[in-house]
Amino acid sequence: MIAVSVEEHEGYSEIVVKGRLTMTGVGHLKSAVADAIAQGHRLLVLNMRETEFMDSSGLGAIVGCLKVAREAGGDLRLGQISEGVGAVLSRTSMDKVLAPNGVEPAEDA
Repeated sequence: MIAVSVEEHEGYSEIVVKGRLTMTGVGHLKSAVADAIAQGHRLLVLNMRETEFMDSSGLGAIVGCLKVAREAGGDLRLGQISEGVGAVLSRTSMDKVLAPNGVEPAEDA
């Protein structure tokens, strides 16, 4: 099960991914990114703090979303990530491709 939401902040949109980012859920991520870009948001920050698991389909979706954002004149950056997602990104060197966000998403109150 996956839940993807978009939270708007000053200067960027935060894409929050909760649950398992697998083949069955990548469409939700792609749609959220496409919708944010269509609404004129160019800087997207990926928050995967509550992403329990990510497989190769999820990794491919992130790469695709990065490409879409950059083609639209924007960027997709890493925000908060879970330990498991961080391990996948590190093993695949995607942590070198995705820049750190440079802005801190608002903490839950």
